[in-house]
Amino acid sequence: MRNQFLAKALEAKRTAGENIVVPYIMAGDGGLDVLAERLRFLEDCGAAAVELGIPFSDPTADGPTIQDAGQRALENGTTLQGVLETLESFKEERSIPVILMTYLNPIFTFGPETFAATCASAGVNGVIIPDLPLEEEALITDFLKQYAIANIRLAAVTSPDERLTEIAGRSEGFLYAVSVKGTTGARTSHENSVKTYLQNLKQMTDTPVLAGFGVATPEQAHELGSNCDGVVIGSRIVDWFHKGQTDDIKHLLQKSI
Repeated sequence: MRNQFLAKALEAKRTAGENIVVPYIMAGDGGLDVLAERLRFLEDCGAAAVELGIPFSDPTADGPTIQDAGQRALENGTTLQGVLETLESFKEERSIPVILMTYLNPIFTFGPETFAATCASAGVNGVIIPDLPLEEEALITDFLKQYAIANIRLAAVTSPDERLTEIAGRSEGFLYAVSVKGTTGARTSHENSVKTYLQNLKQMTDTPVLAGFGVATPEQAHELGSNCDGVVIGSRIVDWFHKGQTDDIKHLLQKSI
């Protein structure tokens, strides 16, 4: 079962011929009391959806900027329960899809079925779980499907074609195309082979393909987006929110669409 709200939001951008832009922010960095305001701001900047990171003590996919944001959020006392309660408190006022990015450990501590039910109650539209391999998906996917929450899978640039075909065949919401080797973080450029990789993924699925990891400028957003459907922008936005540079965030997002 698809999450219709997320699917329609992304398709509306694609139909309009726009680059789909999904910003990433860390929940609790700056306090959970600013979360509603930040989501509204990002929507006003033209974001198609927002990826909301859950702080975790041992993040394997996050680069230094997001690790630092996660540490600040943990020091603020941010928990998965607290994030979901905060999201539920203003879900009726929200008109942009929200996607949680979290790791398996917090989900299992919470309980997979309870996690899915609570996400649904909080108005969460999708989840990204970087350390959940295809072979172990049954631990959580049945519960997510029960509540129509998209399980957004990551495709690695280093994976063989047969693996990418399998991942693309299961894609929901969007296919998250990791466009660098390594962790998140701003890059000055991407390898030429990434263009072919993104084009190949586009041939494997009708689900939107978004490039992420290392996207930091409008030029990179359009260069990558010209080979897929759009981009996820994280570290630069996280850094600028921390520094209070909201005008820079607005410029980056609007110029990346």
